[in-house]
Amino acid sequence: MPQGLVLRYKTENVDDGLPAGEGAFLACSFWMVCALNMLGRSQDAKRLFDRLLSLRNDVGLLAEEYDIKAKRQVGNFPQALSHISLINAAFEFTHASSPGQQRAQSNREQPNRLGRNS
Repeated sequence: MPQGLVLRYKTENVDDGLPAGEGAFLACSFWMVCALNMLGRSQDAKRLFDRLLSLRNDVGLLAEEYDIKAKRQVGNFPQALSHISLINAAFEFTHASSPGQQRAQSNREQPNRLGRNS
């Protein structure tokens, strides 16, 4: 996690035909915000959330990735997945029934393989 941001994978360890050195994947970083908040680490989650918000451009848009060394957004721009992840992370802080909590509740209500509720 370079500077607290999340990479999709270590590009130097994988031969995927692309050059090594991909930027931090912003959607994954917002997912980390949600995970930290669901774990009860709300201060860490808010710090990361604020860091991610500071990466937006002058009109509030985000790209797919952030190049930490060059200090600029890279990849597909604007990136809908980054914005959807931002919105889900914001919901984690502002709603009693956040997306993560809704998923957990939905899983508890699903019958197990034997047709009984867990």
